[in-house]
Amino acid sequence: MRQESEPQNYRNVAYYAKGFAQLNVYRGEALNKPILLLSVIDLINQGLITDREILISDELIETFKKYWSLLGVGPFKSSQIVYPFFHLKNDPYKFWHLQFTEEYEGGRPQSIRQLKHDIALARLDQQLFELLQNSHSRQELIDALISSWFASKSNQIEDILKINQEIQESADQIDDNTEEGEGSPKKFNLRKSLVRDALFRKAVVHLYDYKCAICRLKVTKSLTQNIVDGAHIKPFAIFNDNKVDNGISFCKNHHWGFDRGCFGIDENYRIIVANDFIEESPYSQPLKDFEGDIIFLPSDEQYLPRIEALQWHLNHVLNASQPNQDEQ
Repeated sequence: MRQESEPQNYRNVAYYAKGFAQLNVYRGEALNKPILLLSVIDLINQGLITDREILISDELIETFKKYWSLLGVGPFKSSQIVYPFFHLKNDPYKFWHLQFTEEYEGGRPQSIRQLKHDIALARLDQQLFELLQNSHSRQELIDALISSWFASKSNQIEDILKINQEIQESADQIDDNTEEGEGSPKKFNLRKSLVRDALFRKAVVHLYDYKCAICRLKVTKSLTQNIVDGAHIKPFAIFNDNKVDNGISFCKNHHWGFDRGCFGIDENYRIIVANDFIEESPYSQPLKDFEGDIIFLPSDEQYLPRIEALQWHLNHVLNASQPNQDEQ
């Protein structure tokens, strides 16, 4: 089998994020390559691809097909995964390397059957595969794809909100009926999708103008990098809820504090700080200074944080984290 040579120079997550953002996409509209990469990374995250060798498997084809449908690209044709699998090797940021079969006679395959005949597998850069083992690097690379190809064409949020809602509904409908039994083969699970999480984060931070709802901090380095997170109010791991009204935009510090019950938000969107919270903040405004303030909110009322979710957080996170007054 003929195998393409691979570069030996060091490459970090910024290199690959830039490469993902600058893929050669026909007329800027044929999104086969971004969808293939989203599919591969999600399958790595879910343990269905376990090394840097990417086979033309039924699982990859089905995952690509699902994302092709959910991301609103149009009716699926089998050849649509063939072209990016073959042509990614030609992109300027070289990270996709093909291993041809001995039967390959040149030319571009036109069908999945021909692709399998000509190509044994694709191989990711070792450095890229290692980065994809790290949750923060995976998130940054997924965000680069989402921001560059599915969320920034017109600076409008309607499309991404629609996609986020469709994925939420699809996950509820499909995955509820396909629970894995003991001993059954592991399959791609839309509930665990990194793409789903990335769309939620992108939608939420966009609605909050990339600002922290508590301190209004806004720092952006590029379209794909900013300092705030789209945080879940009710934990996703428990409720599987990626609706945008279950989200608030927080900086890293206030995201950490919210998840650990350092503060909560009441039904009037006012900040409540835990009574046992102790903070030293000589160079920035302490959390206690925000007590009673109304958080920064989206301009459109339909996207305001859900009162029921905020109440759940007050009851189960903020109050649960504080000492029992009767025991003091």
